Parts: sequence; structure tokens; C-alpha cells
Amino acid sequence: MLDLIQNATPGTTQRGLLEAPLHPDTHLPFVVVRGMREGPTLLVTAGVHGAEYASIDAAYELADTDPAGLSGTLVVLPVVNPSAFWERRIYVNPIDGRNLNRVFPGQAGGTYAERLAHWIHGEFLSQADALIDLHGGDLVEALEPFSIYVRGHEASRALALAFGLPNVVATDSRGMTLEVTHTHGLPAIIAEASGQGLRPPAEVARLVEGTRRAMRYLGMLAPSPNATPPVTEHTALAWLSSPASGLWHPAVGAGETVNEGQVVGTLRDLTGRDLRTFHAPRGGTVLFVVTSLAMNEGDPLLGIGVPATANEDSDARREERSPAS
Repeated sequence: MLDLIQNATPGTTQRGLLEAPLHPDTHLPFVVVRGMREGPTLLVTAGVHGAEYASIDAAYELADTDPAGLSGTLVVLPVVNPSAFWERRIYVNPIDGRNLNRVFPGQAGGTYAERLAHWIHGEFLSQADALIDLHGGDLVEALEPFSIYVRGHEASRALALAFGLPNVVATDSRGMTLEVTHTHGLPAIIAEASGQGLRPPAEVARLVEGTRRAMRYLGMLAPSPNATPPVTEHTALAWLSSPASGLWHPAVGAGETVNEGQVVGTLRDLTGRDLRTFHAPRGGTVLFVVTSLAMNEGDPLLGIGVPATANEDSDARREERSPAS
């Protein structure tokens, strides 16, 4: 990434394809917007999960940022996981069946996803001054917009608050792009909006405007008189996964408030008989819910944002994001 920035003339935009040192051949699109003035380097990624389309659209729109009004450098990788993108694959990479957002910082001698993560982490994530990784609900997920940051890293929390999505979640989960916070101390967030294969303009704009608010916070864009939207902070994401294959019938929707113990859905077998009724493990806001009827063993069902005012006991911290993030 440093070579791309150094080769970019101030006040210009450079676009192209990067060839990753991987087999099979892997080409990632990139855009470098080099501002007229000195400033930080922000890396914006999307397409870590290839079917989270609103986030990919948002990344391409951000790539059109006018360099004349920019301080610093904006680097955009809009499709980080191209094989998953072209095959419309949810959660995992089709080459090795691994979830790319569970294997960072990766391994040079690992599986395909681990090697891709290792290259991206070394060449891009670790070279930036800040990271915003755009996500959303996958093809089978409805989602209430939220951001995630590494628990206890105040610079990342401040970036998430500046981004301004309605919900912010602290996480202890490992292996995500946020791993760069652990390895290099960099402020990094995941920002999620939209889902179910949809990319409505309002949700794309939500991610674009949030990134621009973060860029103003970082001093990359001129200040705006508009106030940052109100944000609710959550201390954990309590989620449920399916213990068996079956037919999933959720009883709640994304954005709903639920109480601990409330019925949130039922799993049935192929004859239509109830296998199990699920109850909310914690009270809070439903931040995502899987809408697919078909459910495989181990698949995520839903996730509940636990309010920051709740006691952080062991159950509350048993969150760590489903395969969708």
C-alpha cells in the first residue's frame, strides 16, 4: 500500500487491480485518493464477505471522493474477497470454506483464506493510520445498523462513535479485520448496514455518510455543522446458533427490543414438528436475525446487543459475533 500512496500525485485518484501472491489467481480492485494536503491514511475495505452488497456499493461511492477537498490519503479496497463475491457465497470463502473474517492476521503458509488475510494484513491493514471495514447482513440476514470495535481500545471506540451508526458494540472476538488493533494498536472498526442481498440507496448512504463523519473526525475532510446522530452503546453481542438442521421460524425482527427469556424463534424438523424453542439469552436490541427458512447445524440464528448499562457477567461476554460479521 505504501508504494501505491507514494506513486500517487497529490490531488489525484489512482485506480487499478492488485494481483495477490496467491493461488488460484486473485485480483483485488483498489482506489487511492491522494489529497492536496498532508494528513492521515484511512483504509476502507468492503467485500470481506462477498454478498454484503450495500457495503461494497458504499466503498465504490467513497472511492469517488474529490481529492481537492481531502487532507491525507483514502485507500479503498471495495472487494477484498473476490471469489466469494463472484460466487455469491455467504459467510465463507468458496476455495477453502473458511470465513475470511475469522482468520486475521492470517498465515503465510495456511489455507487460501489464511494466506489472503496474511497478505491484506501485512500490505494494507498494518500500513494505515485507521481502518473502517464496511459490512452488512449477508444474503440471509436482516440487520439493524451497528459498528464493532475492540473492547477497551478507546481510539477505536471514538472512531465508532464518530461514524454514528445507531448502535456500537464492544467485542472480544478475535480473527476479524479488527485484529490490527491487537497487532499494531491502530484504531479500527467494522460498520454494518443493510442485508439480505439488498442495497437500498438509504442504507448505502448510511455507510457513506458515516465514513465521511469519521473522516471529518480524523481531520481528512472539512468540519460539518451537522451533529453526529445519537448512538446506543452495547457491552456485548449475545447470539444464538442452531444445534441442528431444520426449518427456522424467527419470532422477532431486527431492531426489536427483547427481554431476557423471551421467545425469539422456533426450529422445526422437515415434518413440521417443533425441535426447539429459543429464548433470548439476554435482554437488549436484536441487531441481526437470519431470515432463511433452511438452517444448518451451527448456523447463526440471531444476535442481541446487550446494553452497556447491564452487568458484564460471563453470560453477557459470551457474545462473539456470528459467522456473518
